[in-house]
Amino acid sequence: MNQFKPIAIYLPQFHPIPENDQWWGKGFTEWTNVTKAKPLFKGHYQPHLPSDLGFYDLRLDEARLAQETLAKDYAIYGFCYYHYWFNGKRILHEPLDRKLQNPKEDLPFMICWANENWTRAWDGSNKEILLEQKYSSEDAQAFAEHLIPYFKDARYIRNNGKVIFAIYRSDIIPNILEYIEAIKKECSRNNIEIEISRVESFAKSGTEFMKGFDSAIEFQPFSPLLSSYVKDNLQPIYNRKFATRLLIKFFELIGNYNYKKKTNNRIFNQIEYAEYIDYLIDNYKIPSTYKRYPCVTPSWDNTARRKKYESFLFKNASPQFFYKWLAFIVHTMKKKEYTQLNNFVFINAWNEWAEGNHLEPCVKFGLDYLNVVKKIVS
Repeated sequence: MNQFKPIAIYLPQFHPIPENDQWWGKGFTEWTNVTKAKPLFKGHYQPHLPSDLGFYDLRLDEARLAQETLAKDYAIYGFCYYHYWFNGKRILHEPLDRKLQNPKEDLPFMICWANENWTRAWDGSNKEILLEQKYSSEDAQAFAEHLIPYFKDARYIRNNGKVIFAIYRSDIIPNILEYIEAIKKECSRNNIEIEISRVESFAKSGTEFMKGFDSAIEFQPFSPLLSSYVKDNLQPIYNRKFATRLLIKFFELIGNYNYKKKTNNRIFNQIEYAEYIDYLIDNYKIPSTYKRYPCVTPSWDNTARRKKYESFLFKNASPQFFYKWLAFIVHTMKKKEYTQLNNFVFINAWNEWAEGNHLEPCVKFGLDYLNVVKKIVS
């Protein structure tokens, strides 16, 4: 058994659904954005195109089994599925639901509730809400009941006997303690022990956010260290082929970086991947007051998804530098004497292709990223 257990964050948006057909056009999936991407400057790696697994459809058992076989071959312990629940309405649920019905898909899994509103942020109209979250005591109870069948599955990831359930944006839930209490109460009623973890998304981290939670999951690349780094190192680039809006709403979410400039050109922002890793290594700290699982990312480039909106990328990301980052995290965990019961490392992500953020093999790097994981943790 591996001493460290990599859990790769998993995006299920690789199959058509009626809602996306209505909002974005018939047959839309994440591949739609991926295949339309173009390089925006000399040396810019776009498009990111899949190699070994191809342009799969996650409704197919064969596609999901191929993913799991590949993950197991390269020491990935399990997948963390983004899970979409909007007051009883589910969306993009077919891949995980079909997995539950197929015993051959035996890779461990867990759930992260992706609880943000769905908007038209991809084309710049982020104020137009497509699916809205409404938080209430009734919804908390209904959601808790909904989760139980997943938690009861023998393949669900556990830590010290407790199922791990993550919430992506706990900071925007006004009655978060009510949701935590409802989930824990429902689990107790079903004889399930649970560890509820908050994702430290948009650099919202620290003890002040931990009330009610049992642990946290670091979320790279949008960590507090990125927020501090970009203030001095972010490089705005302008591409005259594309119209756009103003710069950096999401950077305002992760810190006090307020660079804005009116322009008719597309704006995107780049950071040298290797330089950021060096900065992170020099400044990385494990919290002493709460449990936090570390996270790494192989790369980041959301220019494919944000075609007419502000975007961000790591420049010159490569398996070589990813090795340095992951090796540092594992070495740090060893120094802190992590045990077999506290040894998860999250990787963002398994298949975020439109954000240039994937362990799955691509045309440029093939299996190189997966080979890094296998070499370090096996």
